[in-house]
Amino acid sequence: MGTADILLIALGLGMDAAAVCLAASAAGYANDGRAVFRLSFHFGLFQFLLPVLGWFLGMGLLVFIQGISHWVAFFLLLFVGGRMVKSGMDASSDAPVQDPSRGMTMVLLSIAVSIDALAVGLSLAMLKVNIWYPSIIIGLVTSGMSLVAIRIGRYMGAMLGKRMEIVGGLVLMGIGIRILLVRLLA
Repeated sequence: MGTADILLIALGLGMDAAAVCLAASAAGYANDGRAVFRLSFHFGLFQFLLPVLGWFLGMGLLVFIQGISHWVAFFLLLFVGGRMVKSGMDASSDAPVQDPSRGMTMVLLSIAVSIDALAVGLSLAMLKVNIWYPSIIIGLVTSGMSLVAIRIGRYMGAMLGKRMEIVGGLVLMGIGIRILLVRLLA
């Protein structure tokens, strides 16, 4: 497997994380350097760790993980997105209720956008590809994509205000639905 193949895999895996970062930033959640760092670092870290975990799990769990990974991602993204929509519809509060760059919400989002990376790790194990180089590339590309998406999201949020929190939540829910439909219709 060449570097070009690994970069294409990394770009594909990083799309969900970038979409989440775009939505979170546009909704006003990534306003300071710490939030930007937390989002880009954790998404990159999980995208690095889950292929390694998948590689070590090997083929024994492949059937089980492929059977439920889309459901796990779907429910996690639906839950977090639903909370963002609810918060955005609450006209009495200008402050976001739950910051997706903190605590358990960030962990859930990191897992949700990285579950496919676990399956990639399992696939790379079957192909007998050394996991370290691809995982590092996947993590770095995801972090970079997240940073760019946060910057773009800031401009969108400044233009559209609190409505972007609703849009961001709907985007997260849409990503979850897309993940589910791709797996169910494949």
